[in-house]
Amino acid sequence: MGQHFLIEPALAERIVDLAGVGLDSHVLEIGAGLGSLTQALARTGAEVVAVEFDRALVPALQEVVADSPNVRIEVRDAMKSDWGKVLAGPGPWDVVANLPYNVAVPVVMRLLDEEPRVRRFVVMVQREVGERLVARPGEEQYGAVSVRVAYRADGRLVRRVARSVFWPQPNVDSVLVSLVRRPPPVVVDQVALWRLVEESFSQRRKTMRNALVRLGLDALRAEALLADCGIEPKVRAEELGLEELARVAAALKTVT
Repeated sequence: MGQHFLIEPALAERIVDLAGVGLDSHVLEIGAGLGSLTQALARTGAEVVAVEFDRALVPALQEVVADSPNVRIEVRDAMKSDWGKVLAGPGPWDVVANLPYNVAVPVVMRLLDEEPRVRRFVVMVQREVGERLVARPGEEQYGAVSVRVAYRADGRLVRRVARSVFWPQPNVDSVLVSLVRRPPPVVVDQVALWRLVEESFSQRRKTMRNALVRLGLDALRAEALLADCGIEPKVRAEELGLEELARVAAALKTVT
């Protein structure tokens, strides 16, 4: 199911330290697997909800945390879970996890968008995914996902992780990423913003003028709108930050 299990106890302890998990913490771990990180989280005394979808792994996971009453195992699909029911109480919650590679982005984005009680993520993901989550304008991995993260959180790469700490060993590099929730830095209609972002990044290397034409403006009106926003018509979406995209989205909403 896309999982590569963490088998290095020292790294598990280091992740817990980096996440600042302590006795009063409430932690959601997604993809608990064989329980290496779960055990390190449990030892802090924090309340831990360990989510694992693969039923074949659950007996082993139950065994390793049998003496940890502060750990609750949830056998469920993180892609479909009702987090409002899984996360009891007001929180706040931290997500600390070695995320399955094939669901990392949708799981993170759904929690960011829908579960405000989650205040921080410290997650292990594939290197390219991690770079995409925290990329800045002009960087190779910058795209629509980067903008969506920037709307909700401050993100950074914490460290690269050797392939040797996983079993089975992956064929890709991994990184540890930190995302810290904060209020959106722009005031804009979200529907308008995400419509613009989706269209602007759907055809990389195309100009913002072309994106606005695809959204219903003629070329002259598109150029005029961008000029009013202080943006060159030939600029590409991957060169613009959240604030600039928000200006364009707000202006576009007034004319369409």
